[in-house]
Amino acid sequence: MPLRTGLAQETPEEVVARIQPGNRVFVHGAAATPQALLRELVRQAPRLKGIELIHLHTEGPALYASDPELRRHFRTVNLFVGSNIRPFMNGEEVDYLPCFLSEIPALFRTGKRAIDVALLSLSPVDAHGFHTLGTSVDVARAAADCAKVVLAQVNSRLPRLHGDGYLHHSKLSAFCQVDEPLPGPSGTPPAPTPLEQALAKNVASLIEDGSCLQVGIGTIPNAVLAALSNHRHLGVHSEMFSDGLLPLLQSGAVDNSLKKVHPGKTVASFLLGSRTLYDFVDGNPSVILLGADYVNHPNTIARNPKAVAINSAVEIDLTGQVCADSIGHRLISGVGGQMDFMRGASLSPGGKAILALSSRTSRGKARIVAELTPGAGVVTTRAHVQWVVTEYGIADLSGKTLWERRRELIRIAHPEDRELLGKSVAS
Repeated sequence: MPLRTGLAQETPEEVVARIQPGNRVFVHGAAATPQALLRELVRQAPRLKGIELIHLHTEGPALYASDPELRRHFRTVNLFVGSNIRPFMNGEEVDYLPCFLSEIPALFRTGKRAIDVALLSLSPVDAHGFHTLGTSVDVARAAADCAKVVLAQVNSRLPRLHGDGYLHHSKLSAFCQVDEPLPGPSGTPPAPTPLEQALAKNVASLIEDGSCLQVGIGTIPNAVLAALSNHRHLGVHSEMFSDGLLPLLQSGAVDNSLKKVHPGKTVASFLLGSRTLYDFVDGNPSVILLGADYVNHPNTIARNPKAVAINSAVEIDLTGQVCADSIGHRLISGVGGQMDFMRGASLSPGGKAILALSSRTSRGKARIVAELTPGAGVVTTRAHVQWVVTEYGIADLSGKTLWERRRELIRIAHPEDRELLGKSVAS
């Protein structure tokens, strides 16, 4: 709709032309990745020397990192390493900045990682002149506030969400209109395996009625949520959520009625899922997206009673050290919000910090190990770990000595790994 701002719609080429060599450019992430503007950015690469792109995980091809020729023009700083970037991490042109998700907005606001340009996806403007940041408010709110230049693609398919994602049209330096599908899973998600069902059943047994959940995405989180169908008065305060939560929202098992922080509201900082999910949240006043510096702050999380954080890991050693962002030296994700929520849940009255992982990888490698793989990063320390759950049982490490932890973790390891783990303890 026309607005009295003096700002006219432009082409992607004209919008991206405002980026100058040497700029640090924030790129909106997940389902809100501005694909049209990134395609144009790559096309204009020959004139863009010394550009730094900084973002959480993005969707799409990420040619600026995957194409060896284009990497000469861009330096990519990942705040979380997505699957589209993972194979191209080299530490020089494509690098990683470890930081708790709750603290990333402060990097922008304090100028420690000052943003010159914010490259955003926005929902269509409303009658009052406001867009929203759509499916990702997370750290994009801070980037939009701090950037000297705000460039946007306004996507007619991006849902409009309540919360802290409102951005007035007059704040834009330039924009273009697009009509592009959002990324998301295609087809029916795979049914959980018997192993995943057993793991989910163990996790669900720890969750009481009235708990406030942090949930993720994937087959195990979906299996856990499916196992909660008979629970009542659940709440959600989560870094993100996906389609697995929808049946609980639609059945009333999640009603957010017992939350102390935003009662009656499902709270997250970003969403990633199917069109069904995006249609459900579009304009839905019971779902709000807020900045990660608030959603992920341990003090915010702890204010809700019975906060339950459910996270996973690559491996855990027998003292309780958790590697969640790398396989040895190879980075595969990031610190993200795991520590934010593990700490916040443990501080919550009646809260539980749960680490859920299969006893072995799909290739048969043990996840409970005597010592972490050389180069593995410790995301959650042994002092922060509380509940550890596999398909073989539940271990409560809280209040346990190192020797007691070893016995607890060996008990829930894969049966074929227990003897070797026991020998490593004895030696």
